[in-house]
Amino acid sequence: MKVFLETDRLVLRRFTEADADDLVLLDSDPEVMRFLTGEPTPRAEIEEEVLPRILRDYDLGPAGRWAALERSTGQFAGWLALQPPEDGSVEEVELGYRLKTSVWGRGYATEGARALIRKGFAELGVQRVWAQTMAVNTASRRVLEKAGLRHVRTFHLHFDDPLPGTEHGEVEYELLRPDWTSQGTRNRVADSRN
Repeated sequence: MKVFLETDRLVLRRFTEADADDLVLLDSDPEVMRFLTGEPTPRAEIEEEVLPRILRDYDLGPAGRWAALERSTGQFAGWLALQPPEDGSVEEVELGYRLKTSVWGRGYATEGARALIRKGFAELGVQRVWAQTMAVNTASRRVLEKAGLRHVRTFHLHFDDPLPGTEHGEVEYELLRPDWTSQGTRNRVADSRN
């Protein structure tokens, strides 16, 4: 098992071909897919496109998508990512997460996102972390805000078969390296006062 990082409650490790069933199960939950595609991802797509792409990204550079396991049980909880662009560079990476509904509300997305952001800026040379979601996806927006990202724009895309809530647009959040550095300084000063 190639561990990328560990938090208090999560282990983030590289995916393997043996993880196809977990990805299919994750993407078959209507609540998980509600703000993404609105429908399950077919097994063939996961086995022939999604998982091979995840595995190829590991060869491009240090960023990518990792299986998130609960430390206490070793059970698959979902995935978290610092997704690089097609060329594998890490200057700008997209923060992403998809967790099983059985672990929602436990703070795993925020915990994992903060750890990935810290590793990205402190060790990988990341300069900008960004993320997008539907404007109506308030739970995901809260995770982004708790992870230190700030809202930078709301925009509208055209979809032939829009999901409910699409009319409210998409939102983009970001965190730049200098802002992350100053957040860390503020947090260390606040901690020293307590």
